Amino acid sequence: MSVLFRSRQQGAKQVTISPSRRFLMFWVHHAQQCIASLGELARYPFASLMTMAVLGLSLTLPATLYVIVKNTDSVGANWDQASEITLFLRQGLSQQEVQTFTKRTQLADEVASVRLIDKAQGLADFRQRSGFGDALDTLTDNPLPDVVIVVPAESYRTPSAAEQLVTQLSEAREVEQARLDLGWLQRFQAIVNLVRDGFIALALLLCIAVVLIVGNTIRLNISSKRDEIMVMKLVGATDAYIQRPFLYTGIWYGLVGGIITWLATALLLWWISGAVRDIADLYDSQFRLNGLNLTEMGVVWGLAIGLGLVGSYLAVRKHVSAIEPQ
Repeated sequence: MSVLFRSRQQGAKQVTISPSRRFLMFWVHHAQQCIASLGELARYPFASLMTMAVLGLSLTLPATLYVIVKNTDSVGANWDQASEITLFLRQGLSQQEVQTFTKRTQLADEVASVRLIDKAQGLADFRQRSGFGDALDTLTDNPLPDVVIVVPAESYRTPSAAEQLVTQLSEAREVEQARLDLGWLQRFQAIVNLVRDGFIALALLLCIAVVLIVGNTIRLNISSKRDEIMVMKLVGATDAYIQRPFLYTGIWYGLVGGIITWLATALLLWWISGAVRDIADLYDSQFRLNGLNLTEMGVVWGLAIGLGLVGSYLAVRKHVSAIEPQ
């Protein structure tokens, strides 16, 4: 028998595989295992859909909170009056001095826009709104000062930057007093920061929960195929080859879970958009809730796929290598 085996070895030809064919077969094997993992999920559609739904709904809450924070930031950016600075000019300034100061303030890089309310206009507005027209007729001089309304640039609308700008403007010779409602601005910024920090913390916790859920599901799947894995290792299959279908299973979980996240987030935003519209109408605002754009949807989808892959990777790295034939 050894002579026969030796003669067959001598007569056998060595088969060489070209690099291009090796590269092609690498991707063919990956495609086969990817489709096979999808077919494995289709064998148990209810259990697979439950895992995908858990993944998708777990990401729905942080996605919805992100949309709320994004819209809150846009509302704050549109409320220029929240950071308007009111400058009361000194009495006795000539009209030329007032105009020069207004133009000089307008040219500053820290200022977005400037609006002048001269003393005559201010007195006329006060006469119309106060109802004290007869009493004002007895005045020989206009006691109201010229007022300049300054809207800071975008980078100077935070509480600290706006306060710094107030200090800078109040040092001008023409300014008698500068006012800014920093208390309201600080409260609004604190609320936005609280919502943002809560969103980040909750998103991290839910992402960890998704990884654990996917990892536990893959671990149970590996345990149910323990005997099959042992046979594959006996015939020479490597750990990487055995792990691939489970990794693709995690990707499929994330792929479908991301679609569920899209649908659930859109449904939640549609549900609360009516209430948001009613509140905006009470304040005579045209604000409408904006959902996820295409880029943000792609980020959510990529995050779902990444979490599914990470969860499956952590499970297969530990449990597949631990299974060895006796």
